[in-house]
Amino acid sequence: MSEGSAKESGYICVQLGPADRRECVRLLASLLSSSGRRVTSGQQALVNQALTSCSLPLYARLLRVHTSLWYSDSDVTESSLPDGIHASISALLDHLEQKHGYSVVARAVSYLTLSRTGLTEAELADLLSSDNEVLSEYVQQGAGASYSVRVSQIDVERLLLDLRGFLIRMTFAGSHVLFWVSRHFKLVVAKRYLGTHEVRREIHSEMAAYFSGWWTNGHAKQFLVNLKSGANKDTAQIKIYTDRQPPSQPLVFTSLSKGAGQVNLRKVVELPYHMQQSGRWEELVHELLMSLGFHQAMVRAGLLGDLVTMLEGDKGSSQSLLLRERLLLASTLKSCACLLQPAPLELPMVMEMSLLPYLEVFPLLEGYVREIRQERRKRGNGLGVALCPAPSSVPPILCLKSDVKAKDVSVAEAAGTECGIVAEIMDDGSAWVWKGSRCDVVKLSLSCEQKELEFAGVKSSGQFVLLSTQCNKLFLWDVTGPEMFLEVKDPLKTEFEPKSDQQTPNKIEGFVRCQKKLFMWWKDESFVSVFNLSSETLTHFQCQSSVTSLVCSSNGFYMYCGQEEGTVSIFDTDSSSLLGSFTNSNRSAVTLIIICEDKREMACVDRTGNVTLWYVADKTQPARLAKERFTGGKSNNILNTDYSEEIDTLLVCQCHQVTLWDTCNWELWDQFLGPQGRAFTQAVLSQDGHLFLASLDACALVLVWRVCSGECVLSLETNEQPHTILKTATDVICVTRDGCLTVWDSEMIAAAGTAPKIGCGVKDVVFEPTGEWFYTTDGSEMVWRWRLKTGFPDAKFLHDGAVEQLCLSQDNIHLVTLSAGEIYVWQTETGQNILRISGSRATEILITPNSNFGVSISKRGLSQVWKLAYGSIVCSIHLYLSDAKVSPESTFLIGCHRGDLLAASLWSGSISKRFSCAESSEHVVAFDTLSEHPDFVVVMVASGAVYTWKVAEETVCRHFELPYTFQCQPQDFQMSSDGSYALLSTANDTMSLLDLSQIRLCLFRAEGPVIKACLDRAGCFAAYISLEKTCDCNLYPRPVLTVVRLTDGERVGSVRLSKNPLTLVACRQQSVFVGFEDGSVGVYSVSDVTTDREEESVRQGENLIGELKQCPFDKAPFSWLPLPTPSMIWP
Repeated sequence: MSEGSAKESGYICVQLGPADRRECVRLLASLLSSSGRRVTSGQQALVNQALTSCSLPLYARLLRVHTSLWYSDSDVTESSLPDGIHASISALLDHLEQKHGYSVVARAVSYLTLSRTGLTEAELADLLSSDNEVLSEYVQQGAGASYSVRVSQIDVERLLLDLRGFLIRMTFAGSHVLFWVSRHFKLVVAKRYLGTHEVRREIHSEMAAYFSGWWTNGHAKQFLVNLKSGANKDTAQIKIYTDRQPPSQPLVFTSLSKGAGQVNLRKVVELPYHMQQSGRWEELVHELLMSLGFHQAMVRAGLLGDLVTMLEGDKGSSQSLLLRERLLLASTLKSCACLLQPAPLELPMVMEMSLLPYLEVFPLLEGYVREIRQERRKRGNGLGVALCPAPSSVPPILCLKSDVKAKDVSVAEAAGTECGIVAEIMDDGSAWVWKGSRCDVVKLSLSCEQKELEFAGVKSSGQFVLLSTQCNKLFLWDVTGPEMFLEVKDPLKTEFEPKSDQQTPNKIEGFVRCQKKLFMWWKDESFVSVFNLSSETLTHFQCQSSVTSLVCSSNGFYMYCGQEEGTVSIFDTDSSSLLGSFTNSNRSAVTLIIICEDKREMACVDRTGNVTLWYVADKTQPARLAKERFTGGKSNNILNTDYSEEIDTLLVCQCHQVTLWDTCNWELWDQFLGPQGRAFTQAVLSQDGHLFLASLDACALVLVWRVCSGECVLSLETNEQPHTILKTATDVICVTRDGCLTVWDSEMIAAAGTAPKIGCGVKDVVFEPTGEWFYTTDGSEMVWRWRLKTGFPDAKFLHDGAVEQLCLSQDNIHLVTLSAGEIYVWQTETGQNILRISGSRATEILITPNSNFGVSISKRGLSQVWKLAYGSIVCSIHLYLSDAKVSPESTFLIGCHRGDLLAASLWSGSISKRFSCAESSEHVVAFDTLSEHPDFVVVMVASGAVYTWKVAEETVCRHFELPYTFQCQPQDFQMSSDGSYALLSTANDTMSLLDLSQIRLCLFRAEGPVIKACLDRAGCFAAYISLEKTCDCNLYPRPVLTVVRLTDGERVGSVRLSKNPLTLVACRQQSVFVGFEDGSVGVYSVSDVTTDREEESVRQGENLIGELKQCPFDKAPFSWLPLPTPSMIWP
């Protein structure tokens, strides 16, 4: 290690060599003297001779043990001292076996050797007591067979006393553990006692059982004892069940205080290791790697990196149990590492938010999410996810990069096979291969005449990869077989050694594998080479111009060659004869040929994206033109195509647009333009065709579009500009320009890309009292009805104009909407538009609490009170009342007019009540009605004074006046239904609340500016969204939803939101609704044991687990149409 690297790593490397013999002699004399022993002169001569052959300090320490057993008259010879360190250690173990017993010594040193981080003295005693072999010998030596027999701590200490000088005590994770002083002890113990794999597995299994706590809490363990009885000393074997009394091994030691307890570091470090080494893979995966409790303990212990390594598994290991689930967990933990390391208690919320969108893809993760919710219920408070908003990105399951690639080297070409093997050719001539999730990216080396070959290109077809070199050699690799490369020799492509940088190899354009033949063509060459894999013979087919594309019939009898001049030639592959040729009208190069053998059709896509369809019923007759289809617009060259026969769809990517064709009828389906100022570089279809993925120039993202709506719904992050997007049977792989591989699960992309959204930002949310159904509007012509249980909108209410407002009656029977000045009344059960009222000039609509009447408020005309079911006007209110509310008893419309608070009768329309007080004539700033005290209204005036107004009796009571530093903001003002709490304002990073029950002001400070806040009408909690810098990885603050308990101000929970919120509403069912700018909705359940309803919404949210959600494309929401014309026109 160099001096610089030593400073950087924090370690100092000291080279140890053999000591001088005289120093070893003095060391041995000192050790003997300290124990009150010495040797005679004759014995000393033998010692000096031994130290001459091995002058290591460890050998001197071992000689101290052997010579301390001599007496002055002992007859010693050269053979009395073991030769070398290993022999000395073996002699020491022989002596210990005679003194303490074979089983005790063998097992004790084996446990010390196979432990991962050493053992404490208590752990060693517990392990020996749990070992049947040790305990059987211990009982036979006279310890007796009782229910609670154990190896005594004194016997363990005696053994350790004899090993003093060879064990060192170190502090690890707060515990004093014992380690061997030298690796030589491990080598000798392994050879002496751990010679077979079965024995090692047995020891590891015993240690795994101990650290898992399997035999705790009085669980008796069986073992067999041989006892001699009777005069003949007959041996009888009996079964004994004993409680070995090991300590409990929880993941976290509970604390009597409110703290989170202390992590059992010994368990989290040792248990996974011994489970792995003992081959208990299923237990390791199911009980630890897929366990929230284990994850929490590891993260709290600061071992997040070790946890990720365990989840990803050892590269090259054959164990793939729940591999993709583990890779998703590892990817999620890595992406949130900077958040979880300083705040490990956020793990359950982070994991629940991250995993919920993908439970259908990975149903085995349902148990993990259920564990999160059970843990929250056990804890008694927290914030859960009842409906997860649509993801804006998808976490990769793997990110791979080879550390040995040069920094200045970039990818020249990449290809992938159907089974997921990826090959990259770098511009320095090196080749790299990735063989799947269990492998690293490794370099591929081929040599010819003792010279390593440099590669020029790579192509793939099915299960084959074709590699071309700089010297025009071709190598074929069948990835499903052994790693063998078959050289394909083509006499028309002569090999050469490049003599200058200007001389470039012939670039292979592509190849197709059909039956047992390989069809290859080169750039700017007019012939096709056909290689027979069985006979390894090569034949050639000559075309009219340069070959640009090729396809074969399913049986391999016919070959179709697309050429530069727009010509397609058909060949008989058996006879090598030309059957016919035909040319498209614009003579543009053919880039893709699609054969439909059932219909006897052939479609040709030219370089500019136009499609020509031919009938080829008889190969011997000229093809007949069926139709030509032109894309129109710019005629830029095609970048790539992607054809899916299963869904009859063809994608054509050009720099300015992506075009989709319906290949069943060969009609243009849709065209998608790229973002302004950006050009497409590649596009591919998703597996089901509902989405397509595309890369753009100068953009380190892979963007995902939803085909049916044309929205860009996802952005997949990469570390650099994508070079190639590859599809396999299960994954999407992005190869970046520097050669890194980012792998996403195809089904995860489909789940995230098809998650429900309503198109534009959610501007308003109303919900039924049960919270099961809720309605959203985004400012368009539609109102969407959602079902919380499924998480999908099941119906949409259409209007003839943009929806400005919506209201839901308290009996859930009627939905009233305001659109383009017209009022629509809908029946929620049937979706029927029963009323469409014109001429109202309304700017706001309300529904009375008794659900019988509607109120339309107009700024420039009369405000009308009307029967909700029929639309007939009951009365008119002449004055405009702003911020109006209907009294809980449905008798008054209360609102402000020029600073005064007025109450208009809903029967006559007249202003029958006016708020007034003798002390002040100030303007009313804010007010609210109280449903639990229907006679009263809480009023706040400009000076900060707070009043209650009994409307019916027109009596006013002044309670107190707020300090001038606390100003009420009318747009933020909200009150609980019982009048106990009021939300006054949000300013910067502060939310101000008023506790009317105790006459106190409360300030809640956030970690950043508060942008939205709401109050639970039941008076249990308040919720706010603030912009916070959650970690150093984020350049900008991100929104965080926080819920606080009103009674004591304690935080119930918080959640990091992945996108910008537009709407925040609290529901009586202990839930918070958040509407986002991308049209998705998140519903978060509040669990708090201090409320009477702490479990209701949490149980409702748990119904989401295990219920199969339906794909939104399989069943579109019902569309409820409005009445074609107004059914009623008000004067």
